[in-house]
Amino acid sequence: MATELVLVISDILVPIKSPSINEQFKSILLPNKITHLLCLGNIGNQETLYWLQNLSQDFHVVKGDYDIYKNYQEKKCVQIGSFHIGMIHGHQILPPGDMEVLSDIQRELDCDVLLSGFSYKYGIDIKDNKLFINPGSITGGLSPLMEDCVPSFILMSITGDEMVIY
Repeated sequence: MATELVLVISDILVPIKSPSINEQFKSILLPNKITHLLCLGNIGNQETLYWLQNLSQDFHVVKGDYDIYKNYQEKKCVQIGSFHIGMIHGHQILPPGDMEVLSDIQRELDCDVLLSGFSYKYGIDIKDNKLFINPGSITGGLSPLMEDCVPSFILMSITGDEMVIY
């Protein structure tokens, strides 16, 4: 059984809140090394969108609160290995990051893993045997919710029914 590498990113916001993606990140994120790229919105400019689309042949995106001119879905579910993975940006969650509301969306999407962004802070939670992952912001773009954002993303390695998260 083949291992699939899944890159999860969110809140890029180039050039709205950040001039660019960190060059160290870009140097390790090479085309066709990532099997699936899951973007939770707020891409920024067209150049960044093209770069993302060229990283993986299986590119999925949901609409962020800054993605006003795109026809992306608000919610999406994809299957990778034996996992159903739900995707939302997270700006729909009030209060931001509320686990009860996230759990409601997880049940609505009937997914094993729910990915959400918006907070600019990475985190992993488990509730009712379901996984909730926030990759943070790959640029560390400033958030009104935080003064200091550290650039981050999530890389998952999936082989069948096993997942390792980096």
